[in-house]
Amino acid sequence: MENAPEKEKAVEDAAQNQLVIFQLGDEEYAVDIKQAKEIIKLPKITKVPNTPDYVRGVVNLRGQIVPVVDLRDRFSISSTSKKERIITVEVRDSLIGLVVDAVNEVFWYNLDELEPSPEVEGGIKQEFIKGVVKRGERLLVLVDLESLLFENSLQHDSRASV
Repeated sequence: MENAPEKEKAVEDAAQNQLVIFQLGDEEYAVDIKQAKEIIKLPKITKVPNTPDYVRGVVNLRGQIVPVVDLRDRFSISSTSKKERIITVEVRDSLIGLVVDAVNEVFWYNLDELEPSPEVEGGIKQEFIKGVVKRGERLLVLVDLESLLFENSLQHDSRASV
């Protein structure tokens, strides 16, 4: 049986989430740490023909072939980073590598710090953003990996249900 302080701590923990913060160009973005599996240096990437421009290719990660998506290309952000990293994430039971400029930190936030993404004409597509975490002057764009990585299949799913 839980005592009162343990129960308060459990409720407090349920209201917090953890993010992996990464850099793309001059801005900070984030993904839910529950989806992130590991952070690795950029290995040799094998190109795959007839893939979208933002798909850099595939890598062999301890015997598993993992597709690699360059988030800078996906979001049309230019950069010349020398600290590129891959964050491997698991979405829909698929392991996918995300190329980012750098990984900055792991960050705790409270759900009340998450605000809806603002409407921005010409910016990153709204459906790719879960929201913005606001802490003081710092703003972190929380990426919706499901929408970002499976955009076409979501469109097929919504058409199928009509």
